[in-house]
Amino acid sequence: MQELQICFAGTPAFAARHLQAILNSSHQVVAVFTQPDRPSGRGKVLSPGPVKQLALDNSVLVLQPKSLKSLEQQEILVGLGADLLVVVAYGLILPEPILQIPKLGCINVHASLLPRWRGAAPIERAILAGDKETGITIMQMDEGLDTGDMIHKTTVPIEANDGRPQLEEKLAKAGVEGLLHVLDNFSRLAPMAEKQDDTCSSYAHKVEKSEALIDWDEAAEIVNRQVRAGLGRSPAYSFLGGDRVRILQAIPECSAPSLAAGTIIRASKSALSVACQDSILQITSLQFPGKRPTPIADALNSRRDLLKPGVRFSSGAPPKL
Repeated sequence: MQELQICFAGTPAFAARHLQAILNSSHQVVAVFTQPDRPSGRGKVLSPGPVKQLALDNSVLVLQPKSLKSLEQQEILVGLGADLLVVVAYGLILPEPILQIPKLGCINVHASLLPRWRGAAPIERAILAGDKETGITIMQMDEGLDTGDMIHKTTVPIEANDGRPQLEEKLAKAGVEGLLHVLDNFSRLAPMAEKQDDTCSSYAHKVEKSEALIDWDEAAEIVNRQVRAGLGRSPAYSFLGGDRVRILQAIPECSAPSLAAGTIIRASKSALSVACQDSILQITSLQFPGKRPTPIADALNSRRDLLKPGVRFSSGAPPKL
């Protein structure tokens, strides 16, 4: 096995899991590229991302360019003398000159079974589409968007109760295992990389906040996908009694509703039954503005009048008087 000199490019926690695995391996990380620090918290203080913090904790050189298009950044990468650039959820486009610098090229760990779900939000799009499986693809990067030849693929099932955090965790585990396998066997696996079938591709657009607004005229299964895909980033929401309420956990039910879409049919300690199109959504956890996530049993104790049968969720806030 060849011990590789690696540059790593990534930013969020998902990428940090992969960086940690390389740091624990026999390969050497010579530098880390990550996005510039972003303001966070109520004070909007600049804070390092998970990849940067991990690199600092391990005394690895950190580089945070706003872009990799300049000749200066390309010369910096040349000077590092890396065998390979490993990219995981970096968030910046790598221009063609960058791809040509590492001796063995650049590889990307992508959270889908390419060519399905190329682009920024493959995890959320897989859930929203009702896919039964997704996976990890490790590919040799080219100038296109997630179009490179595929070196390694791992399939991950999507269970009916998987939200984005749960699915991301499974994909991170599969990604780490796949990445180490590719790095340890790179000289054998890279020449056998498989070309993608562009006719089977789909694009995972970034999820807009507007997509988190629930349309109760949809089937309960569709609404439940919104709930599962939005956890942790853009939680699904609706309006109730003038409040913007987040829906955090739910279960679709095939029973036909007896009331108009969005109307609470039943309220029990286990769930709030809400009418959807030809089906019912059982809400088991929600969150009112300024409050913590709340199981339905606790919500009923404090908001029973608001959560009673006959009250209706809406897709818009009432006008201000």
